[in-house]
Amino acid sequence: MSENNNWERGVLEKLAMSAIQEQRRARHWGIFFKVLTFGYLFLVLFLIMGWFDNKDTVLSDKHTALVDMQGVIAPDTAASADFILPALQDAFEDKRTQGVILRINSPGGSPVQAGQINDEIRRLRAKYPQIPLHVVVEDICASGGYYVAVAADKIFVDKASLIGSVGVLMDGFGFTGAMEKLGVERRLLTAGANKGFLDPFSPANPEQQVYAQQMLSEIHQQFIDVVRQGRGKRLKETPDTFSGLVWNGQRGVEMGLADGYGSVESVARDVIKAEDIVDFTMKEDFTERLAKRFGAGVASALGYSAQGGVSLR
Repeated sequence: MSENNNWERGVLEKLAMSAIQEQRRARHWGIFFKVLTFGYLFLVLFLIMGWFDNKDTVLSDKHTALVDMQGVIAPDTAASADFILPALQDAFEDKRTQGVILRINSPGGSPVQAGQINDEIRRLRAKYPQIPLHVVVEDICASGGYYVAVAADKIFVDKASLIGSVGVLMDGFGFTGAMEKLGVERRLLTAGANKGFLDPFSPANPEQQVYAQQMLSEIHQQFIDVVRQGRGKRLKETPDTFSGLVWNGQRGVEMGLADGYGSVESVARDVIKAEDIVDFTMKEDFTERLAKRFGAGVASALGYSAQGGVSLR
């Protein structure tokens, strides 16, 4: 009888332990699924908030579309054609858009990138003639920034904004004197008489310098033609207009480089007549910013630069 009781007790203990373990497993799985559900809901909420952050009041009836162009105009930056063009296209294609504001705060940069943005603005204006595009200048809209701006219907500035600088720049250094003092000899092998064009470690070549200056002059003339085409009769040309000088906003308006004074809010309210502003600017996500910073850091450590060649600055 005693052995029977012991056997039953053992069975009951095993069943109890099995039930307890099963409850623990169920509780663990319950916690896991709760965490998974919470994470999913958090991700959905994050994406929704990010979408509304990019489009602000997307559900508004009529609005002014805003696109930001900030910083140096160069590939792989927030002021590149790859970033600006899709934002402008989205802004024009939205059926609620009454007008587009391109807010510029840029010292200039790549003439190629600036030219692509200028071309796309003119194409969109021709495709959507009922939608005006105005530029609002913040601190600076110089050189390549102004190259972009002249494609707009109108340019608005602050009296203290800096605008203009219609010129072209190619900069570099010569290290031959330092190399002589250090006893360093340059051994450059090329196939092609001008393959070592403007090599900073070789003595200056007068013929190559003349060629480089001619190339800059041609690009400068392209810049001048774009400004004249964009500003038309509003431009009051003087000998200094295309000299590369920069002017404050007040002088810019007087010279016909800009049309008047205004901020994003005032232009949306008083010119476009749609106070609600929706931001169509493309936003970099965290991984893109991290990758670019990492890449820039590596390039800097290796002595490379993202900027090079001819620049509208």
